[in-house]
Amino acid sequence: MRTLFNAEMSELADDLIAMARLVEGAITDASTAILTADVELAQSVIAKDVKLDELEEQVDERCVLLIAQQQPVGLDLRTIISSLRISASLERMGDLAQHIAEAARRTYPESPIPESHRTVIAGMSEAAKESAAETVRLLETRDLNVAAAIVSDDDNLDQLHAQAYKAIVDGEYQGSPQETLDLALLARYFERFGDHAVGISRRIVYLVTGDLTDSGAKI
Repeated sequence: MRTLFNAEMSELADDLIAMARLVEGAITDASTAILTADVELAQSVIAKDVKLDELEEQVDERCVLLIAQQQPVGLDLRTIISSLRISASLERMGDLAQHIAEAARRTYPESPIPESHRTVIAGMSEAAKESAAETVRLLETRDLNVAAAIVSDDDNLDQLHAQAYKAIVDGEYQGSPQETLDLALLARYFERFGDHAVGISRRIVYLVTGDLTDSGAKI
């Protein structure tokens, strides 16, 4: 019975890693789509989100069955509950990448990013992509140094987010109302993407150390 339980737990971990890899691909392609006005790539991101949703449902069903059939306790129970929350965060990260791709599709053949803000949005996209890659590594290794790196990336995203909003209210900003709305939403999507990655990192820190405070993710 324990052998079967261990196999199910291993498959649960593999499903989360698969979700994280899909998220990494989604944010990478969505970022390229908005920066290059690539509508086909944007549409690909939107279409692939269905697979991420299916994996989340698979993880949720597996977790419920494990709790109902195995009645886990201690670390096993914490791992299953954390997996439910991690899968929800990954699914939301995929949704945010989809929203970014939808902005590229909506404004095609133009980019939704005004020229004055290309540098800051490009910076946010790079930080988000790195955060996604680190999330994959974290789920594969449970390395607390990777968890700390995710927090650092989010600090960078927060600073760039504030910079983007500050530039909008700058007296020299000349963007149209639609450009202003697109820019504000894109900056918010990237910022929230980083927040969900931090949430995942704190869940892994909790599993490794038993610490759910902010300090546990900064080592």
